[in-house]
Amino acid sequence: MTTKLFIQAITKIFFGMALIGLMIFVPAGTLSFFNGWLFMGILFVPMFFAGIVMMFKNPELLKKRLNAKEKQSKQKLIIVLSGIMFLAGFIVAGLGVRFQWYSLPKGVVFGAVAVFLLAYLLYAEVIRENAYLSRIIEVQEGQKVIDTGLYSIVRHPMYSATLFLFLSIPLVLGSIYSFLIFLAYPFIIVMRIKSEEEFLEKELDGYREYKQKVKYRLIPFVW
Repeated sequence: MTTKLFIQAITKIFFGMALIGLMIFVPAGTLSFFNGWLFMGILFVPMFFAGIVMMFKNPELLKKRLNAKEKQSKQKLIIVLSGIMFLAGFIVAGLGVRFQWYSLPKGVVFGAVAVFLLAYLLYAEVIRENAYLSRIIEVQEGQKVIDTGLYSIVRHPMYSATLFLFLSIPLVLGSIYSFLIFLAYPFIIVMRIKSEEEFLEKELDGYREYKQKVKYRLIPFVW
């Protein structure tokens, strides 16, 4: 662990907290938005502790994930679309509080919290299994195909985790209108997976054979 890496990680977390807080609480027009604080808590508290664990156990992976910048034009477009989805979804959730739009029942909210946390655990397991995991599409030096654990069930378990993570967010925030916006995510992630697999077939030895071995990309028996 280095002091520079620690400062960089903490800075990213606090910047993320500030940014998401602004997108949620400013449209809401109040800080008295329980669902907003609930979401911030289940997002950033596990993120902080996961970052600490990575800092000691795999600082190189943490460094790569902090500094990753997408190079492919297709993927840049997908990142932009994802950003628009998040921005619109958070703002609409906040506006729902300001104008007292329909709010989801607490049972749905806390059910979504459970899904979110389970998806977070799934995401952590993917990171544990795959030391080559990156935020961008690339093939690293010495990279090999991972075909064990979750990767023996679906080819993209990280995206499976993010699918449940992201679709539970608007439900935690209590907004059905925001949820409708987040329904764009499955289509966005399908675009990313198709582009990623085209790249990996060309650049990563053994990936074509892996595709034949593991049939499903995202959800077993579905796709």
